[in-house]
Amino acid sequence: MSTRTLITGGLVITAADEIHADVLIEDGRIAALAAHGSSAAQSWSADRTIDASDKYVIPGGVDAHTHMELPFGGTFASDTFETGTRAAAWGGTTTIVDFAVQSPGHALREGLDAWYAKADGKCAIDYAFHMILSDVNEHTLKEMDLLVEEGITSFKLFMAYPGVFYSDDGQILRAMQRSASNGGLIMMHAENGIAIDVLVEQALAAGRTDPRYHGEVRRALLEAEATHRAIQLARVAGAPLYVVHVSAQEAVAELAAARDMGLPVFGETCPQYLFLSTDNLAEPDFEGAKYVCSTPLRPKEHQAALWRGLRTNDLQVVSTDHCPFCFVGQKELGRGDFSKIPNGLPGVENRMDLLHQAVLDGHLTRRRWIEIACASPARMFGLYPKKGTIAPGADADVVIYDPHAEQTISAETHHMNVDYSAYEGRRITGRVETVLSRGELVLHERQFTGRAGHGVYTPRATSQYLGQ
Repeated sequence: MSTRTLITGGLVITAADEIHADVLIEDGRIAALAAHGSSAAQSWSADRTIDASDKYVIPGGVDAHTHMELPFGGTFASDTFETGTRAAAWGGTTTIVDFAVQSPGHALREGLDAWYAKADGKCAIDYAFHMILSDVNEHTLKEMDLLVEEGITSFKLFMAYPGVFYSDDGQILRAMQRSASNGGLIMMHAENGIAIDVLVEQALAAGRTDPRYHGEVRRALLEAEATHRAIQLARVAGAPLYVVHVSAQEAVAELAAARDMGLPVFGETCPQYLFLSTDNLAEPDFEGAKYVCSTPLRPKEHQAALWRGLRTNDLQVVSTDHCPFCFVGQKELGRGDFSKIPNGLPGVENRMDLLHQAVLDGHLTRRRWIEIACASPARMFGLYPKKGTIAPGADADVVIYDPHAEQTISAETHHMNVDYSAYEGRRITGRVETVLSRGELVLHERQFTGRAGHGVYTPRATSQYLGQ
């Protein structure tokens, strides 16, 4: 049974173009685009027609950094693959790339298989995986080659969290050398975890236990230092580098300097660093715990550098680092000791809307919005042009977006499985109305019509920014 869907009358926005066009979808893919009212468009027939007049027709979002069901600090991220991907769909995201975790002393394969099992049959939208390396040795280095062949083409390492995920410079160098030969991309959590642990210990000893000290001990300079070190190690290895969740002005400067030299160095930031700040961490009555994540929120003045980095392409991607923990019972584990607050914020549902607000606020153009939220993450992680654009042959992951609808973000109305919103009470303009994933309606005029198990695992090519 071939099904055809026709989307008429909308403004189609991709990273490259804005055109008033009708979009024909057949068998889960984009079949054709034609100017609205043209003879070609008028000749099309379809089983279902969606009127997108006065609305945008945009590619489904690609969120390249999520942590569903992540074990952390004695608890688990509160969104499952089922609840998390459903919330993503409500927010106009149609593909996530989550992180499979290798446990120290265990094979990469074991960690990856555990994540396949968690996600299988549960997802409302398509998904892929990165691999977290927490134990770099001869065996795991060999496994990296096998994973690249299987479509797991990126590997995350941590310069932070000694005793948990931490890798030393020698391990990082070895992994980078391996990625230089197998075509994989190293993703780096760039913070000097060894130095941070000293500052944590000193702060707690001095009685500085509130959530705001989480931001104070994780100094911007220690993010910048680690970013610089990661870049130099990548240069030595002849490997590309992608730095995750960049939050500090000084770290952006390190990336910009490397890119000015022509190095294959890339950076991601997240909505929390663009819209929130240390003012949130300092909220009284332990409310600041809601905003504890790493890298931490920075003073407001860092935001201008992040927006500028997104405009100049020194930062290429906005992902969420969605890793939700409920305030009650999870964030509260750190009452009296900020170092025990589980690190992470909910956000997978809010990214597309917040970035649309950034367009209205004059930070970004409409095409740049689509570029940093859809096209660039798809290219960066080997999913383009299947994902991230609206073009013949692409998967029919399409969002009908109402740029005029007003909404107030709130935990009462969001669909993430978490008891607070990081953006509670924020009024924004723009809202997802209808979402198609591979041609199937997942959200129809603000009614969820999707199902667990529609989303499929999507193997990835190597990064399309590396000219391979």
